[in-house]
Amino acid sequence: MQNFLYIILPALLLGSVSCTSKKPASPQHLQASLLLDAHTTLGEGSVWHPTDHKLWWVDIEKGLLQVYDPETGENVQYEMGKRIGTVVPATDGTAIVALEDGIYSYDFAAKTLTFMARPENHREGIRFNDGKCDPAGRFWAGTMAMDNGGPCRAFLYRFDPDGTVHTMLDSITVSNGICWSGDKKKMYYNDTPTHEIKEYNYDQATGDITFSRVAIRIPGEEGAPDGMTIDAQGNLWVALWGGSAVCCYDPRTGEKLAKVSVPAPNVTSCAFGGKDMKTLYITTASTGMDEETLQKYPQAGGIFSVGTDTKGVDAFFFSK
Repeated sequence: MQNFLYIILPALLLGSVSCTSKKPASPQHLQASLLLDAHTTLGEGSVWHPTDHKLWWVDIEKGLLQVYDPETGENVQYEMGKRIGTVVPATDGTAIVALEDGIYSYDFAAKTLTFMARPENHREGIRFNDGKCDPAGRFWAGTMAMDNGGPCRAFLYRFDPDGTVHTMLDSITVSNGICWSGDKKKMYYNDTPTHEIKEYNYDQATGDITFSRVAIRIPGEEGAPDGMTIDAQGNLWVALWGGSAVCCYDPRTGEKLAKVSVPAPNVTSCAFGGKDMKTLYITTASTGMDEETLQKYPQAGGIFSVGTDTKGVDAFFFSK
């Protein structure tokens, strides 16, 4: 779940939205368009590289780290040899990847993996899923049961630049979206089956967190929260598995501010990018869909995009 060439149309054609925290009469609505007909099984882990100006993303089940250049339309694939949950850029030009059995560094030039940590070496049937770097350059990544049926068996880990691993949360089912507020004092996180996005107090100096409150509750009929990102105004954009959408919420009030419809049922992650950081890139999945559903949603597993009036924030790098 969780985890998946058209030219980007101008924002006027795609529609645009300014996701502000002012209360609208009803959520603003726009439509995402297909950008890359990728046919992924489980597209996930989207992150915009702020200096290379490319979209990094993964296909979990196929074990592919992928780099998409919107300027040329080229999508380059790098084989990991095992399932890959997510990817983040590192300050030395490499990528940090959470593979099914641990955390590795990937050298693009040499096409080699270097082992870094294996927090889950004592348990079978568990793999890494989503994750991101925090403002201090630490890598946060969580796990899940590979059969999707292991409630409260997973963890959220923090991998520090000094090589130490810290268990931050336990009793997780499907560890997923995570991001930090602009003032670097709050962390937002979801365990997908709970349909809740929780807010934690975050200490940038130590990396410690303490539970604050449930910031957003998503009704079951609207889908389940998967990957998410935050914009410059502090609002959360949440991919909804089973919801055919990305929705924008104000975490201060819990209000839904906007909805981006996506022509695929299982929407898995989203990231702001582009030259002005106002394009929202969206990954999807085709896993578990029967033939009838695949015919209804032939673009499932593709990468989508939509132009917005909202500006995203740069991704944090892992410090090496």
